[in-house]
Amino acid sequence: MAYNSWPLGLLPKEWQRSEPDILKEQGYNWNDPREIIGIFEKKLAKYSGSEFAVVVDCCSNAIFLSLQYRIYKGDLKLGETIVIPEQTYVSVPMQILHSGLVPVLESRNWSGIYELINADIFDSAARFTKNMFVGENSLQTLSFQIKKRLPIGKGGAILTNSAEAYEWLKLSSYDGRNLESPYNSSTHVEKIGWHFYMTPEDAARGILLMDKIPVVNDDTMDFKHYPNLLSYKNISHLLNRGIS
Repeated sequence: MAYNSWPLGLLPKEWQRSEPDILKEQGYNWNDPREIIGIFEKKLAKYSGSEFAVVVDCCSNAIFLSLQYRIYKGDLKLGETIVIPEQTYVSVPMQILHSGLVPVLESRNWSGIYELINADIFDSAARFTKNMFVGENSLQTLSFQIKKRLPIGKGGAILTNSAEAYEWLKLSSYDGRNLESPYNSSTHVEKIGWHFYMTPEDAARGILLMDKIPVVNDDTMDFKHYPNLLSYKNISHLLNRGIS
């Protein structure tokens, strides 16, 4: 059983997004539109200096998925603490809580990137520049929100040097589906996953933007851009204050 043709619904050509066609006009080759996602991931990895990249629909889900991988590997157990800056985007402690972990806040100056301590995960939502990957066994998350250096509009990615992490994250990000197998195969769904995939159209936009992006880019944000998380009275009781 072949996968559904793309796009469905007899959508008029003038209503379809143009990025995939522009890619072909510029010399990129693909048959199945989902191949565009792989092209984008390879470009990201080469630019960042990592072995692999897994694209997803946003940085928040990239952080959540990275935490889930650490739990899967036994590196983290439910109830363990993850130390983050007290001045960062509110979604970060939320992903920690959603994962059954405990966010602990500390006073920390940062620009572009910071570590989720105890998880070996780096939130790099505000940094996008050549060879930015921190390396070793770390997982590093990126954001392609409209105010970032690669303004796709929505999207994110996870950088890794681990082939095992890449395979787990890739499979988990698209409902546990093995896209190399037939859609009606009994083994097409290999595990319980999450619906975090990036669309081919968004990936195509990312490729087009990367073909024009400078090699070196300044960070877009630092700790001063964010209020203290404890100032949000409706969630402050869920957050723990660490050592300043």
